[in-house]
Amino acid sequence: MSSKQCVIGLDLGTTGVRSIAFDQKGVIITSNYQEIRQSYPNPGWVEQDPLNILNVTLELLHKTAQDLMGYSILTVGITNQRETTVLWNSKTGLPIYPAIVWQDIRTTKYCASLKKEHFLRVKEKTGLFIDAYFSATKIKWILDNVPDAKNCLNKGILKFGTIDSWIIWNLTGGTIHATDTSNASRTLLFNINTLKYDDYLLNLFAIPPSILPQVKPSNSSFGSIKNIFSSPVTINAVLGDQQASFFAHSCGQTSIIKNTYGTGLFMIYGTGNIIHPSGKLINTIGWTTNKNTEYAVEGSVFTGGSVIQWLRDELQIISSASQSEPMATSLSGNNGVYFVPAFSGLGAPHWDPYARGAILGLTRGTTSAHIVRAALESMAYQALDLFKSVQDVNPRNKIEKLCVDGGACSNDFLMQFQSDMLQLPVERPEIIETTAFGVAGMAGISCGFWDPSSFRDSKKISRVFYPKMSQDERNSLYNKWKEATKRSSKWETPIN
Repeated sequence: MSSKQCVIGLDLGTTGVRSIAFDQKGVIITSNYQEIRQSYPNPGWVEQDPLNILNVTLELLHKTAQDLMGYSILTVGITNQRETTVLWNSKTGLPIYPAIVWQDIRTTKYCASLKKEHFLRVKEKTGLFIDAYFSATKIKWILDNVPDAKNCLNKGILKFGTIDSWIIWNLTGGTIHATDTSNASRTLLFNINTLKYDDYLLNLFAIPPSILPQVKPSNSSFGSIKNIFSSPVTINAVLGDQQASFFAHSCGQTSIIKNTYGTGLFMIYGTGNIIHPSGKLINTIGWTTNKNTEYAVEGSVFTGGSVIQWLRDELQIISSASQSEPMATSLSGNNGVYFVPAFSGLGAPHWDPYARGAILGLTRGTTSAHIVRAALESMAYQALDLFKSVQDVNPRNKIEKLCVDGGACSNDFLMQFQSDMLQLPVERPEIIETTAFGVAGMAGISCGFWDPSSFRDSKKISRVFYPKMSQDERNSLYNKWKEATKRSSKWETPIN
């Protein structure tokens, strides 16, 4: 066996898949990335091809295996976009319908019909709101609208999974149909108090339990990957992507706040082994290890860094994400231009699925640079919306800094503006793809590659941004943002 050892973090993200190998000092040995396809067949619908996700994953793992010749790969950890729903035929191995992505809001009307009678009980059991964001109503939509779903169900060959389960099932040759508690807690079917699927919830959404994956602790063995590496490699950790980045930042410590700037924005505040009243935010499971469950409060914004991708791909006013920073800094201010990127409604703390995207304050003097700057600023404003709700959860706990990660946190303009909006230091790590690092950390700890202390020590800080803006200027900018969100709110007609 080679004396050089490493672990792999496989990040199954919303816009792409990333495979990163780390050595024992937390240094990246190799990193491979490839985008996956998105489709938008109707307004508010967001779909992906599960086979495309699988094929991209296999290609990247094979490339990673080639890059790691001479290394002993001890384990793989898998982290994934959460809530995204796949149903497949276990006999053929083929999906029966495209993956319905977490951003998809096609079940909004159905959710509205359930809220009056079931809102409180569902929130108590799951920590979640009844919302199209989560998996349960996506599963129900497929069961009700795809004829092959009923056929497979009657034959006992229908399987459901979030993206982690779909990929694990394929990587293990169809032998493991499982997920972890962090992903299960995002389905609207899992009771976060009992750590089991809940009969009341299964009956409410008419979901047959036979199609659901087994729920395991996050640091369990999820089977072995064969036919890719030189020898079988065990999957020793599975975490939802935001929980994985939170684990990397907190390393098991509570009372840590982090924000991820990925496709969406996700702010998490750890509450230890207590399910804390969460107000306009949700309660979620951070992870489960050794029969100990860590909980967190989370705020989710549906459109974060993907607004820059939209500017690139649809408006084509930038050629790459890196171009956004010099365009923003070329201006002395936003000139009154505000961009509310409510493409899939507004998530926390607004929970308004009827909001729609809007750009306000346009004049003849508005340039593409103003729109780019407004898009970047929108991420910081939305993070401040979340932060205010996090502060309401536990006002006595003084939050001293924000830890950040995700692709958009490499933008210095955004990070400085974020620090100014929060009036807090913003700490950016050297490894900004923290989701892969976090799940690699949990897998590595599980197999003895790291202990918690050495993994914590392997995290290195790249830069800390400190607030420079006056409180008056910050309040003036933020008040205008709040007015902009009101203008975009309930653009579509709500259900009475």
